[in-house]
Amino acid sequence: MSGPLSGVRVVELAGLAPGPFGCMMLADLGADVVRVDRPGGAGADRLDGLTTGPLQRSRRAIALDLKSPSGVDGLLSLVEQADVLVEGFRPGVAERLGVGPQPCRDRNPRLIYARLTGWGQDGPLAGTAGHDISYLAAAGALEPLGHDGEPPRPPLNLIADFGGGGMLLAVGVLAALYERERSGRGQVVDAAMVNGSALLTAGLRGMIDAGMWAAPPGRNLLDGGAPFYQTYRTADDGFIAVGALEPVFYRDLLIGLGLAGEDLPPQYDPSGWPELRRRFAARFRDRTRDAWTEAFAGLDACVTPVLTPAEAPGHPQTSFVTVGDETQPAPAPLFSRTPAVSPRPAPTESVPLDTVLADWKSG
Repeated sequence: MSGPLSGVRVVELAGLAPGPFGCMMLADLGADVVRVDRPGGAGADRLDGLTTGPLQRSRRAIALDLKSPSGVDGLLSLVEQADVLVEGFRPGVAERLGVGPQPCRDRNPRLIYARLTGWGQDGPLAGTAGHDISYLAAAGALEPLGHDGEPPRPPLNLIADFGGGGMLLAVGVLAALYERERSGRGQVVDAAMVNGSALLTAGLRGMIDAGMWAAPPGRNLLDGGAPFYQTYRTADDGFIAVGALEPVFYRDLLIGLGLAGEDLPPQYDPSGWPELRRRFAARFRDRTRDAWTEAFAGLDACVTPVLTPAEAPGHPQTSFVTVGDETQPAPAPLFSRTPAVSPRPAPTESVPLDTVLADWKSG
């Protein structure tokens, strides 16, 4: 194994998207991640599409029945040799199973016990169900995604599940591992997706405080209100993304559109935005997406073709890898001395617990 986390051992109690994403990041960076599945094989009782592929890559899987004493003993034997345990149960479930922070850290005081929940461990909603859209709504991150009086649309499940959940969990684990180097002691890391979603609105709240976000959703600078931060339909029913915020980029936008020198409303006068949007939309409708991409080549206008997920790996600036027969996002970020590992396919069957224990004892 290579990577900056080479030698770090992670026990992952199998779950859905955010926990596996955080553990995928740790595995990409070189950690030895062992996923603990329920009996019945990898992916038992979980959603298709989340049990294979990128979210599950680069780890081994074992099967343990945590409702049985032998399963709990097996997990605790792993914990004795692990650096990190990741669980995504509702509050109190791990404790009822006998694998909560206390029994785990009794076995291994250096253990980082990482918890990922939607609502956190406490509070009136802590024990209730939720999904990405639920946490965005409560954190004030969903309402700004509306447009001109229409209901807000969730941006897939990218914000709470992955940004405010799995990635926040990984950051917490890394911070706790660093602190352990000085104290010699583990601790509990508690990552709640509702809090992570709120954290991701820090920039938005700064704009609100500065009076830069006062209009209804869909009429502000970064929510599709500004015609120079917007997407436009092209002649072939493709789309072009425009992000020409700064005047120097806006100048190149007008050059690329053939509108330089024409009588247009000032860039930052909202009263003129409907007219600018109309003019820009009409121009972009004149050519295909790829023709506009070629027209803006060499201009600093922040104009980019809107690619489908199938097209994205073909872009010269993106980074994807082939894992088995799948195209997957490449590990990130890049490191100069300790590059991330080459991803391995998701496990399709369990390995014996004794195999992992023997590997870890010998390592």
